[in-house]
Amino acid sequence: MVDLKKIRAAIPILAMLAALALLTVTGLSQRSGVPEAFEPWIYGYFIARYPLFAFALVYGLAHLATVAAGPGPASALRRLLFASAGAASLILIGLYPTFGGLILRGGFATGGMAFLTHQPLWLAYGLGAGVAAALFGGILGLFAIAANRPLRPSLRRIGAGLLAFLALWFGACVIGLSGELGIGAWPRRAFRPPEAGLAALLLVIAALPHALLTTLSRLRRGA
Repeated sequence: MVDLKKIRAAIPILAMLAALALLTVTGLSQRSGVPEAFEPWIYGYFIARYPLFAFALVYGLAHLATVAAGPGPASALRRLLFASAGAASLILIGLYPTFGGLILRGGFATGGMAFLTHQPLWLAYGLGAGVAAALFGGILGLFAIAANRPLRPSLRRIGAGLLAFLALWFGACVIGLSGELGIGAWPRRAFRPPEAGLAALLLVIAALPHALLTTLSRLRRGA
């Protein structure tokens, strides 16, 4: 049972790595022929500046699916209803009106305003990443609880939520620096194998703290 829980906790990370592998193999980029309807999510400032956010969305969707499919007190209808609503909300807030949605725009605006008020660059960056993590994590946490968690609050659950936010904040800081860390020019051109390998490493580093906290929480509940 413990091994099954560990495997389940790895599913979101495996999902985003699979998405990265698919993009690398197919060579999908802005140079590919895509339908005009998809252009708002292929072109633009935010996908060029924060390309790994695309895989963070995959992680979030897989996390919601894993929570809904895992052990818990919820009925099948409650799991399906709130996991679907959570997935739709995450897609909406992450991709509307274009790539990045409110999540990246909120983080970028916060960091930009902090910098314009003469805050140090590291602080402005951290504040922006924190706002993006709060928006992203708020959707995940709210709908994970609604889908398949006890609805009664407790200090332990509140503490776990705060730790999860800190883990996502760390992850946001990591993926926001992907360009500076050398993952290449995707989506302007296709991933090259070394760039895809570095992107995979950064994604694992970014997601691992949250995945580990999720695993520990599940093991604690099952103990």
